[in-house]
Amino acid sequence: MTNLTLALDAMGGDYGPHITVPAALQALRLSSFLHIILVGNEAEITPYLSQAEDCVRSRIEILHTTQVVSMSDRPVHALRNRKQSSMRLAIELVRDGKAEACLSAGNTGALMAMSKVLLKTLPGIDRPALVSCLPTVNNTPVYLLDLGANVSCCSETLFQFAVMGSVLCEAVDNNPSPKVSLLNVGIEEIKGNDQVQQAGQLLQQSPQLNYVGFIEGNELFSGNVDVIVCDGFVGNITLKTSEGIAKLLVHQLEKGLKQGFFVRLMSKFIAPRINSVLNQMNPDHYNGASLIGLRGIVVKSHGSADESAYLQAINLAVTEAQRRLPQMIEERLESILLDIE
Repeated sequence: MTNLTLALDAMGGDYGPHITVPAALQALRLSSFLHIILVGNEAEITPYLSQAEDCVRSRIEILHTTQVVSMSDRPVHALRNRKQSSMRLAIELVRDGKAEACLSAGNTGALMAMSKVLLKTLPGIDRPALVSCLPTVNNTPVYLLDLGANVSCCSETLFQFAVMGSVLCEAVDNNPSPKVSLLNVGIEEIKGNDQVQQAGQLLQQSPQLNYVGFIEGNELFSGNVDVIVCDGFVGNITLKTSEGIAKLLVHQLEKGLKQGFFVRLMSKFIAPRINSVLNQMNPDHYNGASLIGLRGIVVKSHGSADESAYLQAINLAVTEAQRRLPQMIEERLESILLDIE
């Protein structure tokens, strides 16, 4: 397999190198073709490399910097004043062709601003979108976008999101014809605001997309569609609400299994199945949001991700790089626009 280089913002997130470096080592052990550039404070990174095997350590490079984008930095401030930050330098490695993808668990707004300025959007794309997947009842993920990068969107932007989400689903899940839907307040054609209705009309005119109409919030996890499109305001609230409900259910289930002797006894016999259910409900299992529509690959991890969750985000970045996602989106969008014309 062709060698692939990933740039990691080692200082990003709530835990920095304590999580990012061990996850990087695990990814290197699992993938012999992978090389990783850790961007951050070398003095803080190096102690976590002491136990790395030679075959793993030889595929790690450290790009030293002491500047970090904080979670409280405003995007414009970070763009202007954090030019030597671990986040920015990781993105620049992608821009300069020294890495195929980058990953950060840091400030989402700053990551969005820096990525857009440094990498630029693909031809035909007005705004990049943040996309991640949610679990469904049939165990197939559904991709939801935008998740907060663009709180207000016109119909053309929603149409572009639909194209990008469809291509992402094709690339990551090998789905040849993803079902695409628009999140709305009803499934009837007369429902929704002007932007959503006009976006629906644009999608109906695109035979290359498998557009199946509107979908309501109660069908998010049904597994009936593969891609759900909305503006970032709606998407972010939807995602955070879903994560909150998942954590509540996991908590209640774990609490219930500790109550009563008979329940505790039975739980020992069905522990593997219970753990499987808990893992499927845990938002960390689906960690990794892609900032798509750019000329390079950028993946955002949860700031509070643990080592396992951060590894999920690394795997997503690797998959997108292997499938050459930006090139796929560009080629598909050009073909669709020509079809409409």
